[in-house]
Amino acid sequence: MEWLVVAVVVFIFLSNAIKVVSEYERGVIFRLGRLVGARGPGLFFLIPMVERMVKISLRTVTFDVTPQEVMTRDNVPIKINAVVWFRVMDPNKAVVEVENYHMATMQLAQTTLRGIAGQFELDQLLSERDTVNQQLQQIIDEQTDPWGIKISIVEIKEVELPDTMKRAMARQAEVERDRRARVINAEGEFQASQKLRDAAQILSEIPAAIQLRYLQTAAEIATEKNSTILFPLPIEIMKFFENQSKK
Repeated sequence: MEWLVVAVVVFIFLSNAIKVVSEYERGVIFRLGRLVGARGPGLFFLIPMVERMVKISLRTVTFDVTPQEVMTRDNVPIKINAVVWFRVMDPNKAVVEVENYHMATMQLAQTTLRGIAGQFELDQLLSERDTVNQQLQQIIDEQTDPWGIKISIVEIKEVELPDTMKRAMARQAEVERDRRARVINAEGEFQASQKLRDAAQILSEIPAAIQLRYLQTAAEIATEKNSTILFPLPIEIMKFFENQSKK
């Protein structure tokens, strides 16, 4: 029985002394309450009853920020949420400087999102998301830096508008599309009238061009209507009378 008790004691001792940390983890060691430092990856030994280890993952973590009710700068009530990517850069600070770095980062992201979204107008939140994302990332990263946390990306995920605002924006978009269509039609008519004026000026300066255009039009009519066109007089005679009338 004695050897069995010794074997159990040795097993308990080794299980508490031998620690294995993966490649993406670090073990923060405390010796009698004092910080020793981070170890890993790999296998190492701890002094039972004297040293304690806290595992920290160094992989990038993502979480959704809870939708926040915000009043924009132009007094529009909205709900906005975002996605945050972060990772632990300094395991020692992540354990010592903050009690729960994941929860602390999440709460900080919520309050920052509320504060930043309230500084922008609705049109800016919808059209300038890159600017808002960059500002969010910069502010949250500065606040979490003392905790050894690096904020990689912050992306606004969705902006939920009131139903009345959605209907107003739909009407505004419809009016804008109608205005653009009218402008395009007016510009087309203006350009067509300019081309017709230029063509009329050229035809008036070159009498032969009028005759060619006349023949071209007659050919098009004959092709489309399947008809025969008779010229009672040669074109040269018509030109002669035209010149006589000008004298």
